[in-house]
Amino acid sequence: MDRSFDDVMNRKPSIMKKALQLDYDQYEDEGIGFDYEKMMEDSGYTLEDVQKIQLENSVGNTPLIELKRLSSYARKFAKKGYGARIFIKDEAANLSGSFKARRAAMSIHQAKKLGYKGVIAATSGNYGAAVAALAARAGLKCIIVQECFDSEGIGQPEIIEKARACEAYGAEVVQLSVGPELFYEFLLLLEDTGYFNASLYSPYGIMGIETLGQEIAHESMKRFNKYPEIVICTNAGGGNLTGTARGLRKSGAMHTKIIAASVDLTGLHMASDKDFNKKSFTTGHTGFGIPFSTFPDRSDVPRSAARPLRYMDQYVLVNQGSVFFITEALSILEGMERGPAGNISLAAAFSIAQTLPEDQIIVVQETEYTGAGKHMNAQVSFAYDRGVEVKMGIPLEEKPGKNLIFPMSGALLKHKEIPLKNLQLSYLKHYKDEVLLDEKDLKYLSEELNTTIEKIKTMMEEINETKK
Repeated sequence: MDRSFDDVMNRKPSIMKKALQLDYDQYEDEGIGFDYEKMMEDSGYTLEDVQKIQLENSVGNTPLIELKRLSSYARKFAKKGYGARIFIKDEAANLSGSFKARRAAMSIHQAKKLGYKGVIAATSGNYGAAVAALAARAGLKCIIVQECFDSEGIGQPEIIEKARACEAYGAEVVQLSVGPELFYEFLLLLEDTGYFNASLYSPYGIMGIETLGQEIAHESMKRFNKYPEIVICTNAGGGNLTGTARGLRKSGAMHTKIIAASVDLTGLHMASDKDFNKKSFTTGHTGFGIPFSTFPDRSDVPRSAARPLRYMDQYVLVNQGSVFFITEALSILEGMERGPAGNISLAAAFSIAQTLPEDQIIVVQETEYTGAGKHMNAQVSFAYDRGVEVKMGIPLEEKPGKNLIFPMSGALLKHKEIPLKNLQLSYLKHYKDEVLLDEKDLKYLSEELNTTIEKIKTMMEEINETKK
């Protein structure tokens, strides 16, 4: 069989079908859409099934902790009567130390159920360690494919630490340099081994996070007799937000506002060898968050189950220095050493809380373990060694790849917002040449972008007018 890049890419549909035993074609509609809800329902698992599978694997049912001292600190910079209560879902308590264990538990369960001998995941993040840990519990072989090095062979410390964790759980780790070969190697490994594709973006990967939203809703109602006003989700590939929002809705929290938060890496190109080691965050940043929001099917499956614009009410950005600042504040004020990547949403929550009445509740829906290359000290030192200036100042003046700016005070930690319309327009530009969008297409787009058909028509007219 031909192993050239082009031929392997052409075999992607058949490789993926065999590696998931999921025929995505059955969900395709005429035109541009597909039946998203049917794809999710056909997984065969209820929310109760998912919860049972996770609990059997030491996953889920993590504590919801009120950050009283951090909330009090935020109120110092808010007007009287303002400064919402900040809570955090301590997902570091999961097996492998992050919320990704929820996703991995379902992928591994499905692989075992279907009789696969092993699993493969392409990830440089916490998901690799989660898949490796859950595969070990299930007695399955595991291969993790990472994009780790630049062309000089210098590895990002956070990714190297995650490789260490994967190997500690018995996984084989394939480390590659930045570039298009990652997906090529991933496909070849799936084809050569016949292993299961433990994709972040399959229905199993998303439904695993629905329990997170369910737990937030149920515990909030039990403790406070109401659902939280806001849940903030760190956004990269979109699955974290999608699953959490779906779980909240299934549990009755229909009016909880869902806010996406990412680290602002504007100006850095994620596929650039030069820029690869100029960033201090390897996930939860705009280099993933924006492209995967505006084109979710860029993932490793034909139709991604992570579709964040269906659920997102607001999208905010924070700078790298602010996340490091809030990571240290969490340790000093609350005795919780976590992150730093898991604290992206916490940085946003600290700023947003100051704009809300003090009786309102904001839930930050994840933490992650820290240590070794994942620790903020390692990240900051690595940036400094790469020529990035590290200083105190005004965070919103930070230039990714040029400097890291820590706020001199919590008063300077501010978020900025990306208008949702900008994201919606970027999404719709993929269809600017589809001149014959019918009513079914428009309905699909309105569901994808959580807006009305009339607004879709107006935005398409705007795009086509600009094209002229």
